[in-house]
Amino acid sequence: MQLLLIRHALPELVTTSEGRADPALTEDGQAQAKRLPAALGPYRIARIVSSPQRRALETAAPLAEALNLPVTRDQGLAEYDYDLDHYIPFHEAEARAPEAYARIRAGQLPAGIDADAFRTRVFDALGRVVQESDHRDTVAIFAHGGVINVYLQELLGLDRPLVFPIEYVSVTRVLISRSGERRVASVNETGHVRDMLRR
Repeated sequence: MQLLLIRHALPELVTTSEGRADPALTEDGQAQAKRLPAALGPYRIARIVSSPQRRALETAAPLAEALNLPVTRDQGLAEYDYDLDHYIPFHEAEARAPEAYARIRAGQLPAGIDADAFRTRVFDALGRVVQESDHRDTVAIFAHGGVINVYLQELLGLDRPLVFPIEYVSVTRVLISRSGERRVASVNETGHVRDMLRR
């Protein structure tokens, strides 16, 4: 089995909202997402699973349409910021939320996040994906930088949860054998959008 862990595309800034902030993609983000069907064309994708957050669902939409596959939502794939009333894209966080930005740059989750609970939720969700899929399947999973990072933390035995700068619409590949052994095949593949990412 192969898991394609895909971070959502560039979302809008949401400074305040009533209830949870759930930003849509920007125009640039929509253009990034439209690169995915061609980029993932070599893979025989059997299933698409997504975080319930709008930015992940909108990123999944072009691939789902191209492959004529439904998108299964899994609450466990939501980002650690799921319950917040604001969303700040990382490239704006240094100016707008310097404390959270500094923690993330240091490889740590923002203050107030229960890291163990978040990690457990993510692992349970990805475990469900594996259990519900055929061992020969390739599954495209649309999620978030924190979700992908905490999964890699466990698989690679890392000491911090946010080690990798997972880019928008990047692809991280994890191979799972019939016996359940998991191997990280690649991290943060961005060739399909290299010209569209902020530097």
